[in-house]
Amino acid sequence: MTPKIERAKYGPAAHAGETGRLPTSFPRTVGPSAMKYLQEYVESGLTCDMTGRFEKALAEALGVRHVIATPGCTPALAVLAAAFGFEPGDEIIVSPITDYGTLQGLVRENYIPVFADVAPGSVNMSAETIEPCITDRTRAILCVHKTGIVCDMDPINALAERHGLIVYEDACQAVFGEYKGRLAGTLARAAGFSFDAEKTMGSDVGGAIATNDDDLAERIRFIGQSRGAAMRPGFGRLHTAAGYAYRMPNCTAAICLAQLEIIREQVAHRDRMVRLLSELIGRVPGVTPVPIPDYVNVYSCWMFGMNIDPAAFRCTTDEFAQQLADAGVPGAGTGRYYLMPAACTFLEASARNKVYPYSMPPASREYHYAEACPAAREFLETWIRWSTFCEKYRGEDCELAAEIVGGVAERNRV
Repeated sequence: MTPKIERAKYGPAAHAGETGRLPTSFPRTVGPSAMKYLQEYVESGLTCDMTGRFEKALAEALGVRHVIATPGCTPALAVLAAAFGFEPGDEIIVSPITDYGTLQGLVRENYIPVFADVAPGSVNMSAETIEPCITDRTRAILCVHKTGIVCDMDPINALAERHGLIVYEDACQAVFGEYKGRLAGTLARAAGFSFDAEKTMGSDVGGAIATNDDDLAERIRFIGQSRGAAMRPGFGRLHTAAGYAYRMPNCTAAICLAQLEIIREQVAHRDRMVRLLSELIGRVPGVTPVPIPDYVNVYSCWMFGMNIDPAAFRCTTDEFAQQLADAGVPGAGTGRYYLMPAACTFLEASARNKVYPYSMPPASREYHYAEACPAAREFLETWIRWSTFCEKYRGEDCELAAEIVGGVAERNRV
């Protein structure tokens, strides 16, 4: 009999039962027009194109020519991977600190993920850490704006231009964040967004792709939503490519449309609160909040994070996090599972056993993941985050959070 696996949970199920002295993400704040849009769709007899309306509204808000809505963030990035049309064995450079949803499309298209290490003390990779990873098989750089901190995109784009590479963004945690006055998700060839229930602009589920590239947008709709099918007169659907049916449902789009109407104010508030929280917690000796670079004008923070100095405390990182949770910080914990070279054990197994596409050909060299990205590994060993940081925070909540962190720090100080 196959052993029962404890399956991972997502959305509200992952946060069920979370309590504490600080605000929790759920129940979510929902835009006041949500019921109106849902009712409009139902009363239309399912004929109202709410998805098209949301795509148009989001494109206008982002200032891009095309938005293609998808059922989630993982499908959005998967469709992008398929639409680029690289060859099996081609390499995509990607951040090592992210979620499996960033990689899923690369894996399914038989591309090879190459993890560039993070910059020292940062949650993101940089042009300096990316450059040594570039080979003659590199085709693209996938930049992940982890926690909502936007990667330093100008040097990355300049590096990519020198090598003839595509750059695209995983902006799933950075919706309406700003980099040097420009919105996250508009800083490269294309971007994927998330509107899953727990994300900053949470719907029931949902995602989207944004781009100014007309040809790419058409390819995305053809591969990602029309299942690679063209219409032939007298025959019908002719599948000229292996495609997908990743279309955002209209009911999801109705909620997304309502959330879009309130998101800019919420993001501005999150920015103010996370800067205050970072300042207050940064005063606790031995505790360092995730640095907010000067180039981030608006920090669309989805997840608050901080590192502790192991030499300053007589407890482990896990014990510190558990004490925070016990003291009233809901969702406090470590995040080692965000280290993709370690969390995606199938990658090392496939590379070691030369399983396609790691066979040669199509691969042109051997790959090893087990000990990759030492800076990222070291960063996560002392990193604590709570994923319940949300638009409900007020100044007094930030002060209470800093008081709790300070209390746990003092009780464990060497």
